[in-house]
Amino acid sequence: MKTITIKQPFATLIAEGLKEYEFRTWKTNYRGDILIHAGKGIDKEAMKRYAYLNLDYPSGCIIAKATITDCVLVDDKLKKELQAKNPIVYYGVLNKSDWKGYGFKLDNIQKVEPIKVNVKLSFWEYNDLVEKC
Repeated sequence: MKTITIKQPFATLIAEGLKEYEFRTWKTNYRGDILIHAGKGIDKEAMKRYAYLNLDYPSGCIIAKATITDCVLVDDKLKKELQAKNPIVYYGVLNKSDWKGYGFKLDNIQKVEPIKVNVKLSFWEYNDLVEKC
């Protein structure tokens, strides 16, 4: 199954259903199910911003399954909509006026029991069950 690696705390925000878009500088034509892999990379500033949520932030694990239903250009209109909807979660990338990129719309988000896997970048295929975190 297609898998995407995402830094923490953003992977957990997706798994918890708090973040419904994943932002990238590149576009994808892929639509369908995807696994969310919490990479070993951590955004320390964002971790401080979300500390009050008291969530677990595993790394090097698949932690959720979702469906990419769309890939949209992030324009000023979308930035304003998302910041109005959830200003805390959509603070990071969206507050940078010069950032250009795309939002992968995630639906049907389901948290899963963490599965430990090696880190890879971009989209990659996951087919093997390995040790749990």
